[in-house]
Amino acid sequence: MALLLRSLVQRSAAVSSGSRCCLLYRHAVAMGTNAKEEMQKFTDKNSRLARPLSPHITIYSWSVPMMMSITHRGTGVGLSAGVAVFAVSALVLPGDFASYLSLIQSLSLGPALICTAKFGLAFPVAFHSFNGIRHLMWDLGKGFRMPEVYRSGYAVIALSVLSAIALAAL
Repeated sequence: MALLLRSLVQRSAAVSSGSRCCLLYRHAVAMGTNAKEEMQKFTDKNSRLARPLSPHITIYSWSVPMMMSITHRGTGVGLSAGVAVFAVSALVLPGDFASYLSLIQSLSLGPALICTAKFGLAFPVAFHSFNGIRHLMWDLGKGFRMPEVYRSGYAVIALSVLSAIALAAL
C-alpha cells in the first residue's frame, strides 16, 4: 500500500503544478524501512528474548473446550461433505435408494459391523447437534464460567454417545 501511495504521489507530482504538488507531498507518508527490515527486527527481537517462532501444538495443554471446538468443526465439515457426496451420488449413479439398500443387505455383513457403521453415522450428527445447542446457549450469554464450560462439554459428550448408541440400536 505504501509503495502504491509513493508511486501515485510521484506520478501526480510530475504532472501537477507546483502548489498542488506540495499539497500531495504533505500528505505522503515517509518510508523509513521496508518489510524485509521490519521482519528482520521482529526475528532478532524474538531470538534475543528466546521466544519460539510461533505458538505450536506442543506448547498448549489439551483441554476439553479445545477438543470440543476441533471436533465440532470436524463434524461440521464431515457432515457437509457427506451430504454433498450423497446428493451427487443420488444424481449421478443409476438406480434408486432401494436397490443400493438391497445391495448392502446382500453383502451379509455382521450385525457388529452394521451397528458400528450406524454409530459412525449417528455420532457426528448427534455431537454436532448437541454442541450446536451449547453454542446457542453461549450466544445467549450463559455458561461462560470455566466450570460451566467443562460441565457442558462433558454433558455434550455423554448425550452424543448415548443418543448415537440409541440410534445405532434401531
